[in-house]
Amino acid sequence: MARINLRSMSINQSGTIIAVKVGGELGRRIREMGLVPGTEITIKQRAPLNDPVALRVMGGTLTLRNNEADFIEIEV
Repeated sequence: MARINLRSMSINQSGTIIAVKVGGELGRRIREMGLVPGTEITIKQRAPLNDPVALRVMGGTLTLRNNEADFIEIEV
């Protein structure tokens, strides 16, 4: 299985979060959204300039900016 950054995933690509590589306030905020290791995600769509990205997580949809997505490592 390949490990990639969430930012580099394609639309309709799925994977499992392996790591959130940021601490502090941003790391806490990302984890509070449910983006923790072991969580399955699917990229649903991207804005016209590829920022932000919409994810399907635990039956819900949320969006992340690319600078936030850079800190999330995915196994596809």
